[in-house]
Amino acid sequence: MPAGQTMQERTDSMSEQKQSQTTGLPAGIQVPDTMAIIMDGNGRWAKKRGLPRTAGHKKGADTIHTIGLEANRLGVKKLILYAFSTENWKRPEDEVGYLCKLPGLFFDRYIRDLMNNNIRVTFAGELGRFPDSTQKVIRRAVEQTEDNTGLELCIAINYGARRELLLAAQKYAEDVRNGRENNVTEEEFSKYLFVPEEVDLLIRTSGEERISNFLLWQLAYSELIFTPTAWPDFDESSLRECITEYNHRERRFGGVKA
Repeated sequence: MPAGQTMQERTDSMSEQKQSQTTGLPAGIQVPDTMAIIMDGNGRWAKKRGLPRTAGHKKGADTIHTIGLEANRLGVKKLILYAFSTENWKRPEDEVGYLCKLPGLFFDRYIRDLMNNNIRVTFAGELGRFPDSTQKVIRRAVEQTEDNTGLELCIAINYGARRELLLAAQKYAEDVRNGRENNVTEEEFSKYLFVPEEVDLLIRTSGEERISNFLLWQLAYSELIFTPTAWPDFDESSLRECITEYNHRERRFGGVKA
């Protein structure tokens, strides 16, 4: 034992070294419980390579698989991925059509991996506007994985944060009309949202630096990281770099650190 080092300090040091070897993260790094990613850059990635935008979305779906497995391995509890916004319906018809088919392609290919890795699938948003086939695929994935206890992989699909807040307010108002006392706390109100948890870390890929109507309530005290890497090129090392950067931030939640 090095001079001046207590048994507890030696134990802590060995534990940190073991964590580093296991996760690939620097020793002592804290992995955020809840993360969110705006998966941006599929179209630009494809255009740069002379490919149709749909090729970028296909490669981006493969990245969901890669990052989902890595987040699960690192011990993230919930990962929320912005897959399709309420504004994405404005895109060209053929691109929207492909995006509607993509959940089927993704889960047909990767559902076994998700099951084998104990990953639970959920969704945030309104499925009703999608074709029945798309809705069935997503609901089936949710049902198949509902007993898994690892990472919660939440797909935000036909999701918009303003719409989420509006629907939550309407649900709360309905409960008040039905006899609930009008004294809701912030914690109680969050349960009316698609995503009740606060987000520790938000990552946006491909260089844009805006929130784009995503998780406005949940991001109140999140750390934000904007990376120039396009989503199809975002890999396990990219995720670990973002988590390491997150650990360099000082989170005070409006207070003053002593």
